[in-house]
Amino acid sequence: MIIGNRDFDTANNCYIMGILNVTPDSFSDGGKFSSLDAALFHAEEMIKEGADIIDIGGESTRPGHQVITSDEEIARVVPVIEAVKSRFDIPVSIDTYKGDVTEAALQAGADLVNDIWGFKHDFRVAELTAEYGAACCLMHNRDEAVYEDFQKDFLTDMEECVALARKAGVPDDKIILDPGVGFGKTYELNLEIINHLEILNTLGFPVLLGTSRKSVIGNTLDLPTDQRVEGTLVTTVMGVMKGCSFVRVHDVKENLRAVKMTKAILSR
Repeated sequence: MIIGNRDFDTANNCYIMGILNVTPDSFSDGGKFSSLDAALFHAEEMIKEGADIIDIGGESTRPGHQVITSDEEIARVVPVIEAVKSRFDIPVSIDTYKGDVTEAALQAGADLVNDIWGFKHDFRVAELTAEYGAACCLMHNRDEAVYEDFQKDFLTDMEECVALARKAGVPDDKIILDPGVGFGKTYELNLEIINHLEILNTLGFPVLLGTSRKSVIGNTLDLPTDQRVEGTLVTTVMGVMKGCSFVRVHDVKENLRAVKMTKAILSR
C-alpha cells in the first residue's frame, strides 16, 4: 500500500500511526500541542520514537465533544500539516469527516484521510480522497449502539463504507478499515470487537486499530487517561496477533516495542 511517498507492507508488518491532536479539548492531551511549535516538537519526538505516519486532528471526537466550524478546524490543522510536510519525510494523515477540511488538508499535503464516519457523513470526503489520489482509513461508527446481530451488522456497516469509497473512485489498494473502538458501541461491544478483530480481515483490507488511552481501557482498569499505557499495550499486542497492519497511538515508543516483541514471537 502506497501512502504518500512510502510503500507499506501491510501483509507482513504492523506500523505505528502517531496521534497529533492540535485541539484544546482532546480527551487525552487537549491543549498540549495546540501551538505550532509544540505540535512540531511532538511530531519530531514521535518520528524519533518510530512513528510511521503522523495523524493530525483539529477537532476532538471524544463523547460530548465541542463541534467546531470547518474554518476553525482548517485554521488549526493546515499550518501544522504544511510544517510537518516541509520539515519531515513522513506521511501525514488528516483526522476529519468534513469535506471542506479534507480539501484544505489535501491541498496542504496530507497523504491519508482518516474519517471517523467512514465516508457516511459527507460523501465529498470520499470524492476528494479519490481526486487527490490519497489513501483513506474508514472507521466503523453509528449514531446509537443498537444492533440486531452485532458482528453481522458491524461487517455490513463496514461493507457500506467500502462501497462508498469505490463509488467515489478510491481504489481498493488505498483503503484501510478501522473497527471504531469507542464509537457507536457499548463498553461490552468495544471489548467484543477487540477480541474478534479477525472478522474484519474477511473483507480483505488492511486494518488499523485505535484504542490508545480510550474509555474501554479506563473503565476496565479504573484509571485516568494518563495511566492507560499498559492497557493500550495489551490491545496493541492483540491487534498484531489478529493481523492488524496499523495501530494509532499516543505512546509511540512503548507501542512500537510491543509490536516488535509480538512479531518476533509470532515469527517462530
